[in-house]
Amino acid sequence: MSRILLVLPSLVVFLLVLTFSCVLTRPLFAASEAMTEVFPVQKAAPIAIVIETAGSEAELRRHMRVKNHVAELSTGTIRFSEAPIGSFGFIAPQSLGMALVTQSPDLELEREASTFNAYEIHKVADGNGLLVGFMSTDAASQISPSERPKNLRIALYSNSVDKAPTIVAVPLSKLMIDRMPMRLDPKKSDSPVVLDMDLQTTVNRKSPGRQ
Repeated sequence: MSRILLVLPSLVVFLLVLTFSCVLTRPLFAASEAMTEVFPVQKAAPIAIVIETAGSEAELRRHMRVKNHVAELSTGTIRFSEAPIGSFGFIAPQSLGMALVTQSPDLELEREASTFNAYEIHKVADGNGLLVGFMSTDAASQISPSERPKNLRIALYSNSVDKAPTIVAVPLSKLMIDRMPMRLDPKKSDSPVVLDMDLQTTVNRKSPGRQ
């Protein structure tokens, strides 16, 4: 009996010390867990790209594809979200206009352009979409983020024309339009078209295929 009475105080002290240490260390573990929490990273849309060189339309398109590291689609028709990274395809002007007006999260690309005035779209390394077209030399010089204002009104032509000889690629996620593409010659169905739109400095819509 005396031995039990001697052991009890020691046991009580041990339990008190253990309880007290748990209370102190618990917040420390919680703080450590909070510090290691990983938040999702949202990738920024790519910047506008300008190819400042002379050449035929076919040559300029090849230069832009090399610059963006893209190759021709391997299938006839495919959704942008399903297209492989590092590929390019085409979309008819009216389909592009409807997708941008309605802010559709996905586009349907064709391996080969179904019309002469189709726009070219690149799916670059980070999964974002770039819309390829032609601009005047003066306008093209204003689209780099370090030089352009918050919102810049641009006219992007589907093909190389005298007034728009410079090839550019602009991020789809930074485009806002309020009208459909217009043919330069309304009497010709395959006439080059122009798309008037706002190029913004920040992402204002979901990039095709990126929910």
